[in-house]
Amino acid sequence: MLRCPHCGGALSRAGAVVRCERGHAFDVARQGYLSLLAGAAPAAPGDTAPMVAARAVFLAGGAFDPLRDAVAETVARVADRAGDGLVVDIGAGTGWYLAGALDRLPGRLGLALDISKPALRRAARAHPRIAAVGADAWRALPLGDGCAAAVLGVFAPRNAAEAARVLVPGGALVVSTPTPRHLRELVEPLGLLGVDAHKQQRLAAQLEGPLTLDHREEHEWAMTLDRDAVAALAGMGPSAFHADRDDRARRIAGLAEPAEVTASVAVSVYGRRAPR
Repeated sequence: MLRCPHCGGALSRAGAVVRCERGHAFDVARQGYLSLLAGAAPAAPGDTAPMVAARAVFLAGGAFDPLRDAVAETVARVADRAGDGLVVDIGAGTGWYLAGALDRLPGRLGLALDISKPALRRAARAHPRIAAVGADAWRALPLGDGCAAAVLGVFAPRNAAEAARVLVPGGALVVSTPTPRHLRELVEPLGLLGVDAHKQQRLAAQLEGPLTLDHREEHEWAMTLDRDAVAALAGMGPSAFHADRDDRARRIAGLAEPAEVTASVAVSVYGRRAPR
């Protein structure tokens, strides 16, 4: 189901090398992932090794389990309805959400796409039915048309045209985005990036065209976090690109322990728009 990022040709594997009929070749990394990045370097470098490590620590603590369960249930429902096809996670990170979805879909294969090598290393071993592939979400995905029963994006980039192209008829894009209430107790004290009140409208404007909204559900729950968990949470997201480590450590030290923090996320399902 993979395609050459240079010419779009079908790929075949021989040992640790994947190549197309025109001779474009790509090595399977020692850690088990395949990079199909081509052309100029991506504008955004992806998550750093410290960000990926912080995410792995935080997610292992269980505070985001309600989101994983909600996403997995939604993806399983979408994939069962669509029939055959991959579950493709764009901006998959460590593959944690994709692995949760595959646990509810026996026999289904999953594809974790990301540009971050540290993330791909973890995604490659997140589940026995996950393949991890380096790809840029904002370019043509190295996938054939109509190969995915479900496409997943959790706090990740969303390329509506490419998601629609790779979905089978009846498939859907499952998107998870924070609401303005997400982590509200930490945004000001830690200087985190906030979520604007019009995020859902902007999401709809970005996706509707090749896709159409089927339904949306909001999930909100309370998290009780010690300071180490707060540090991991702050260090795993986009705010980590803008933070001074020493300043953030001082801010975290000033928080009550444990801290009561709100998690608030919308899970939206977008189906392929019927052709006119």
